[in-house]
Parts: sequence; C-alpha cells; structure tokens
Amino acid sequence: MIIDKQPLRRALISVSDKTGITVFAKALQSRGITLLSTGGTADLLRKEGLLVQEVSEYTTFPEIMDGRIKTLHPKIHAGLLGRTGIDDEVMTAHEIEPIHLLVVNLYPFAKTIEQVDCTLNQAIEQIDIGGPAMLRAAAKNYAHVTVLTDPQDYTRLLDEIDQHAGKTTLKLRFDLAKKVFTHTALYDGTISNYLNKMTLDNTKQDFPENLTLQFHKKQDLRYGENPHQKAAFYTEITPSKSSIATAHQYQGKPLSFNNIVDADAALECIKLLGLTQSCVIVKHANPCGVALAETQLDAYKRAFATDPTSAFGGIIAFNQPVCAITAKAIIENQFLEVLIAPSFDQEALSIFSQKLNIRVLSCGPLEENKSNLDYHRINGGLLVQEQDSVVLSPKDLTIVSKRAPTVQEFNDLVFAWEVVKCVKSNAIVYAKDRATVGIGAGQMSRVFSAIIAAMKAKDAGLSLENSVMASDAFFPFRDSIESAIKTGITAVIQPGGSMRDGEVIKAADEGNIAMIFTHMRHFKH
Repeated sequence: MIIDKQPLRRALISVSDKTGITVFAKALQSRGITLLSTGGTADLLRKEGLLVQEVSEYTTFPEIMDGRIKTLHPKIHAGLLGRTGIDDEVMTAHEIEPIHLLVVNLYPFAKTIEQVDCTLNQAIEQIDIGGPAMLRAAAKNYAHVTVLTDPQDYTRLLDEIDQHAGKTTLKLRFDLAKKVFTHTALYDGTISNYLNKMTLDNTKQDFPENLTLQFHKKQDLRYGENPHQKAAFYTEITPSKSSIATAHQYQGKPLSFNNIVDADAALECIKLLGLTQSCVIVKHANPCGVALAETQLDAYKRAFATDPTSAFGGIIAFNQPVCAITAKAIIENQFLEVLIAPSFDQEALSIFSQKLNIRVLSCGPLEENKSNLDYHRINGGLLVQEQDSVVLSPKDLTIVSKRAPTVQEFNDLVFAWEVVKCVKSNAIVYAKDRATVGIGAGQMSRVFSAIIAAMKAKDAGLSLENSVMASDAFFPFRDSIESAIKTGITAVIQPGGSMRDGEVIKAADEGNIAMIFTHMRHFKH
C-alpha cells in the first residue's frame, strides 16, 4: 500500500556531520515526533535538553565492539523496512515500532583519506557499515519512510510537514530516496577507488584497478555540438572552485555545449599565465590570441590583434577582475559569445548589460585544478591520464644552439611554451613581447602548422621579425626550422628527441637563431 501523505511520529537520528542537528531535532520534537538516537548524537541531543531514547535501550541490545555494532538489529531495520498496512501484524508480534524518519550521514571517509599521513588501517576504520545499511533500507521503503542524509534538507522537510499537517508527500520521499542512493553510491565509489589504488603495505598505485566516477547533472542543454544531438552538462560532485562547473553567470542565454568546451579551454589556458594582466581568446577550443601586458586593456588589444577574424564570436578569458575600460573596449570592438574572469567591476557589468546576448561569467580567484586526472571517452572505454600540469623550470632546459637566447627571447620562449600547451596538435606558436603573433593548430603536418601560423600573422598585419617560435613536439626534419627562419624568428623552443636533432640544431646555427630543448612534449588531441 503506497500512501501519498505519510505521518511522521518517530525519527531515528545518527549523524557524523552534526551541522544544524540540534536545532533540527528540537524542531522535530516540538512537532510531537519521538526521537531515537545513537552514541555521540544521543549525548549531544540530551545535553541540549531533548528527550531522546537511545537505540540500545530500544533494542535491549548494547553497543559492542567499540561501536561497530549498534544499529545492525532487526528492530531497527524492520522498523525502516516495514510497510504500512502490510507488515503491521508481524511488527506488532515482535514489538517493532515503525521508524517514519531516518536522519543519517556517514563516517567521513573522504576527508580521512585526504590526510597526507592517512594509513590504510585508519581509512578502513572510517568505512561506515550501519549507516549505509539504514539509508538503503529507508530509501528502498520511500513509500513509507522519509530519509535525510544532507543537512541542507532539514529546512525543506520542516516546511513540508508544516504545510501538510505533520506529513510528508510521496514526491518528497522519492526525491530524498534518490538523493540517498546517489550519496551511498558516491561513498562506496570513493572507498572502491581508494582501495583499488592501495596495497597491503600502504603503498599507492597511480591508477585504481577499477574506477568509479560520479557526476551530477547541472543542466540540460539546448543541443550538443550540433543541433541534432541532445546534450546535458554534468559536474563533479565537488568540482574545482575556479571552473566552468562552478562559475556564476550574470547574463546571457544559457551556455551551449560548445560554449562550455571553449570557455573551459580559455579558463584553463589563462591559469597558466601567472598574475600579470593577461587575456586569452579562444575559438573552437583553440587559443586564437593570447597576450600579457601592463594593463588589462593592452592585454586584450594584443590578444585580439593576433587573429581578429577568428576572435569574432569567440570566448574571452581574463586572469584579473574586469574593469569598465576593458568592458567598453570589448563591446565596441567585437562580437563575442562568452566572457569569463575572476570577477567584474559593477560598472563593467552595467556596460555588458547593454549587450544581453553576451554570456558573462565569474569564476572566482584562479586556482589549480583539484583533480590531477584527465579523462577521454572512447567507444567502449575510458582513457585516464595525469593532467599536463608540469611547470617549466630553467634547470629542465637545455640550450642546444651555439647562440644562447637573450633575456627578451627567453621570456618570450617561456610564454610561447605555456601557450602551445593549450593548442591542439600539431601546434606552432609565434610570439613577440609576450603576445602571440601567429598560431597554427591541429594540422596533420607540423610544417603546415608553421605555414598556417605565418599566414595568419601576415593576414593580421603582424610581423614575425624578431619573434620566437614554440612547437609542442620535436621537429622531425630541418625544413620547419628553415621555413621559420625565413619568416624572421630569432629563437625556438621545442622538446627535442628527434633522430635528426643534429640536423635541426645545425639549421638553427646556420640561421644564427637560439634553440632550447625542454625534453618534454605537449601533445593535445
């Protein structure tokens, strides 16, 4: 028998996270609801003057094994699984009272394993057994039982029972049950991922033998990459703070699939450029202009100048709060889809409000990603790798040419190297005065990436004279270097590692340009 509005008369409360629990318990008791509780939770509620029956008193079975056994008892689980109008007789025969409301959250396993010095045994002790068992029982029996695991739902429940004369609706109980199964799945997945990376001697493997991932649907999208594809946006349960997943949108239409992909590319690129005023403009997930400057306006102008054609309808990211001067220049200069920055001056927001189609997002102060893994879905599987987050260090670099780079060239090379990391392979970046002047992306041939980058510079009216070049992977032949020298470059940064490195270095020396090997590549597929 499924009852739409189920009265609440008895509640069992056993929480690890005690946020707001005393206020909530008082509110329940003031509404005539009898309280059952366990151990530390019961002690806390009693100190607050609440009348609480301890579970061990109710079951007449003591807590044993240092609290490992306290709620694993038929009178508890039958009270949660009992069905009104179906199991009443058997429950009466065994003196089992129905439990109408369960309030439980679990041992802090995730917080425990985040501790650097956490041992395997310490982690094991934080695996909750009774809590998930009760949650699953109550959630399975949502037709008759209300279950809470999130303190943020306490007010929601109180509003519900006040609105319905002490009862909860089937809709609320079903919503809360779904939330419980999501919560326990995440909890079990976290345990599984941790244990699958561990060995008995407390050492860790880089990747778990079995991987469990969980994401929450943030929103349905109008469509995917193309209008005929349905799509939705899912976020991690605890996403990085400065990310598209957590960004606040001030105005504009909802983000599209491609907006999200491009905005993420822009934001992750801007994070690499330090605290100097910088601007990144992205089109189709590739930077089409990147620049550092003394002022935000200059950074924007120089990034835009790299490729004005591609910047039209692009995504712009800044690493500092956007001011009114920059905002005015942008809307007077170009059409754009998305603008993202840590924050915006109020006057800047007022200026952007004149163009309501622009999606304006703030992401908060820029932080490194919390996750160190990168995922790539393929048909039938998932590729998992560490994120390409290695920071260039001078000690890792080798000057292989006869001529060493000047200070100016070195600064430009480091800048170009950070940018090329964000460009789809094969990638070539020309830069001068810490601004891009030509970008070649996604070509099957590195030679053509270099040619396209030079063509773009020429089309934008930019000179490659005295610029530097960065390549995401080694040059297999000397032809790319010879071609670049003709454009006017004076220095090159590249991984090295080709069978013909000697020939490539010789070409650099013949052209009197400086060449640095990084000994790492930055393929981006």
